[in-house]
Amino acid sequence: MGPTEAPRRPRAVRRLRAVPAGLATGILVTGLVAAPAHGAAGGPSPGSGTAIGTTPRTVGDAHYEPGPCPKTPDPVPALKGARCGTLTVPENRAEPGGRKISLGVAVVPAATERPKPDPVVWFAGGPGDDSVGEAQLAVDGGLNRDRDLILMSQRSTYSADPVLTCPNIDEFAARSVGLVYDAPSTQRLHVDATRTCREQLIGRTAELGAYDSTESATDYADLRLALGLPQWNVFGISYGTDLALIYMRDHPQGIRSVGIDGVLPPSTAGSALTWSSARQGFDGVFQACARQPACDRRYPKLSATFDHLVRQLEAKPVTTTVKVPGRAQPVKVVLDGGTLVNWMTSATHVAAGVPRSLDELAHGDPRRIAEQWAGAKFSPQAIGRVSHGLAYGVFCREWVPFESEADTLRAGRAAFPSFPRSVLVNSPQLTFLHADCDAWKVPAAPRSVRDVTRSAIPTLVLSGGFDAQTGARSGEYAARTLSRATVVTIPYVAHVTFAASPCAQEITLSFLDDPTAPKTGCVSGVEPPTFDTGPRT
Repeated sequence: MGPTEAPRRPRAVRRLRAVPAGLATGILVTGLVAAPAHGAAGGPSPGSGTAIGTTPRTVGDAHYEPGPCPKTPDPVPALKGARCGTLTVPENRAEPGGRKISLGVAVVPAATERPKPDPVVWFAGGPGDDSVGEAQLAVDGGLNRDRDLILMSQRSTYSADPVLTCPNIDEFAARSVGLVYDAPSTQRLHVDATRTCREQLIGRTAELGAYDSTESATDYADLRLALGLPQWNVFGISYGTDLALIYMRDHPQGIRSVGIDGVLPPSTAGSALTWSSARQGFDGVFQACARQPACDRRYPKLSATFDHLVRQLEAKPVTTTVKVPGRAQPVKVVLDGGTLVNWMTSATHVAAGVPRSLDELAHGDPRRIAEQWAGAKFSPQAIGRVSHGLAYGVFCREWVPFESEADTLRAGRAAFPSFPRSVLVNSPQLTFLHADCDAWKVPAAPRSVRDVTRSAIPTLVLSGGFDAQTGARSGEYAARTLSRATVVTIPYVAHVTFAASPCAQEITLSFLDDPTAPKTGCVSGVEPPTFDTGPRT
């Protein structure tokens, strides 16, 4: 769910850098410029006799043109041999004769010489992450085992044109580690960064209200037709699950199956949901420690320790300095209650170290947590890669208009009744979101954007037992109106199970083989992490 904490957002989506960078925030980016690659091995478009992605085609107001592979921020080995091009669509479909935008497309050939005719299309997280840069994650998980894999940049993301990134927001997010997380002065600076971003993007003549999930879903519907595909399979992660559910609802034609991992239902997406998700993910870690005798002995009542630390730090923040990779000078870090909650939301990705980190903090040593918090914010992978134009378009058109700040506070109190109000008014990952949207100034989407998705398309619903960003109950909720859903929670895994769990990958591939009867037996064999209990004394 994600671009986040002050002011960068989740991508139902923010994560510590022990996994592919960005998942903890919903940001999952890799990738610089891949060379053009035409005529590579791979399956034909059904009935066309030509490989997917090699034929120009116009369908309605959309046009696909083969060409060089899209730019990515870092090299992506999985794109070597990809067939690439661009999809050109109206920026605003209410004005089809108006401005056009282009979206980068990459087709990674199947690993087999005889691929199945229905490819897989990947929906990235965020909002604001770039799908093309996530090709390695998808390939490493085996999605192109026997099907071509299609990746298209969502509008305004890194490999699209225009690109609506705002490095100033990311740079402020890094500087803000030295500020009190939820202070009024921090909010003013935070919203100033958002306002500056908006002014910069308007200067690029972008119509900011045209960047949202409804338009993105239609982009993918146009892509399927422009590639000449009667049918494909959809796989979405984090915010990409929100997009996938909207796509299923608005454009059900030609979808063989849908996989959603780290589920964010469009009908409930927003600040309030993040509190219940945080409670689920935190409890998953604390309970796993309690069930492990060595961890329980070393760190008894870990949940109570965490709650106490949040209250204590909110009343009296701790300031320290730490070394951050790539920076010559030490970085000042302020740890207060809001910071600790947001650190914990990301730290579930490296759960084995959480008990020790909290224990050290409780005994007066904040360095481990401060280093992780600052290191994630100052990482090169956290700067200039997320489309804030799309992120705020989704937040401010689809989420904020349909829930109040009072809703967020009520949800926080229900999940964490002992936390002070100053912590609860800013939900994890979405700090100062209402104030940001006041500055962003885009109209609310039609209320129908919040409709529940009802569908008989076979759907795999994956969640993680440690997911503090999109808790497992959200997957169960979404599945209630998906009549052919298979619901699986992978224990001891954080947000986006496909990125970290061989079992999740195995289930996904089994689902693609037979969407009505995936093999889920590996779940019973998933082992908990061995928690770090520190040096022996």
